[in-house]
Amino acid sequence: MATLDVVTLDNKKSGSVDLSPAVFEAPVRGDLIHAEVRRQLARRRSGTHSTKNRAVVSGGGAKPWRQKGSGRARQGTTRAPQWKKGGVVFGPVPRSYEHALPKKVRGAALRGALSHRLAEGDITLVDSIELDGFKTRRVVELLRGLSLGGESVLIVIDGRDEHLERSAHNLPDVTVLPVAGVNVYDVLRHRKLLVTKSALAAIESRLAGESWESAS
Repeated sequence: MATLDVVTLDNKKSGSVDLSPAVFEAPVRGDLIHAEVRRQLARRRSGTHSTKNRAVVSGGGAKPWRQKGSGRARQGTTRAPQWKKGGVVFGPVPRSYEHALPKKVRGAALRGALSHRLAEGDITLVDSIELDGFKTRRVVELLRGLSLGGESVLIVIDGRDEHLERSAHNLPDVTVLPVAGVNVYDVLRHRKLLVTKSALAAIESRLAGESWESAS
């Protein structure tokens, strides 16, 4: 069973915790992780692209010339695709790119991503993170004190913390997520994970079984 040291915000060891093998020693399946990242990115696509076909483009109500006798090919409208300003053939239309994956696949992918981060030594566990106001500088100092300054960091907390979330919002490489929002894409997108002790317990409770929900 793997263990992880718990540190204070001053980067001093305050204890250690045993990690759930089901969550942090899971097989790292690249195919499942790839499928889940594709699902997440597809869901984020707006799908608002649109073109006009010959049914909706304006104009073209009358035949440009008579059917026979002109010596030219017959034409029914000047808004046919072969005409200038005509409609588009098989152009993109608004659609949703979202597709489903089984919950077991998504859970296995997230467990694999967390196991990979642990194996690489990229998870830092702290007692708690508390801010008394909206102070971006305080977040920068906090990360530097934990030897995470200049790193791409995903901060995982138990529940919502408006002070921390808004204070870190201006830092381009720092993301704050509650346990319910932890997902494969953000775990892999950030080089380091900073997790509070209570959030770790919630993650293990959420992923230890097969029935779980994700906000992503």
